[in-house]
Amino acid sequence: MTARPSARAAFESNTVKQEWLEGHHARKRFGQNFLHDRHWIGRIVSAIDPKPGDAIVEIGPGQAALTREVVALAGREAAVEIDRDLAAFLRTQFSADELELIEADALKLDWRSVLPGKRLRIIGNLPYNISSPLLFALIAAADRVIDQHFMLQKEVVDRMTAAPGSKTYGRLSVMLQRRYVMHKLFDVPPGAFVPAPKVTSSIVRMVPRAAGEIPPVNEELFAQIVAAAFQQRRKTIRNALSRLMPPEAIEAAGISLGARPEVLSTADYVALTCEAARIVPPAQSS
Repeated sequence: MTARPSARAAFESNTVKQEWLEGHHARKRFGQNFLHDRHWIGRIVSAIDPKPGDAIVEIGPGQAALTREVVALAGREAAVEIDRDLAAFLRTQFSADELELIEADALKLDWRSVLPGKRLRIIGNLPYNISSPLLFALIAAADRVIDQHFMLQKEVVDRMTAAPGSKTYGRLSVMLQRRYVMHKLFDVPPGAFVPAPKVTSSIVRMVPRAAGEIPPVNEELFAQIVAAAFQQRRKTIRNALSRLMPPEAIEAAGISLGARPEVLSTADYVALTCEAARIVPPAQSS
């Protein structure tokens, strides 16, 4: 019996063959757009740089355009897929040694329990309709993640990586930049997908900050302050946070009362949270 060539050998000889699930139509409720262009697939995989031994988890493998290349280089991966038809298709394409399939909603998954004991590399073409809540959900597992490479709507990546003072800087920027170092790598045109989306996509690399780089704060209060600050961008920080902290607490954090939320850095929001946490709620009258 002739031995089957290794996945790595197949990749290096450019013989990795893409197969498609015939008759499957992209489902809008799952935000499906399938990557099919070999040039862009190769460029994305090169950015990820999978290696044997990596604990790679792919969100939404779809019809396995990235999955085949990653498995060819790393030997195996885990994948989270919500679409039952695609999950069944994936089982026909990979052995259990190559693909550990997790049939679940990535938004509801306990990310701290995925591949327990391993440091994760998370990748995926994230559905546009759940990208922000999924990014927030992944923060809880950031301490066991090596890096994340995601394809997202260009507008979302621009907001993720925006600097203070820019028009795209906002809640998503602050929440993610506190926990990750992020770099936009390159754009991917609509024509690289089937069906073609109406917008350009971008690839972003997210590397969790070391524990020593992250000032400890009350996480829930930090999220409340950032959300309140950007709820109405035209307000001054004094007015935006009026229900959460008094003017003197804002000034104690070193922030001008007339400052706009979009000019404050992540460190400024940490300082505001620390001051807000010092406030003792007034005793309720009997």
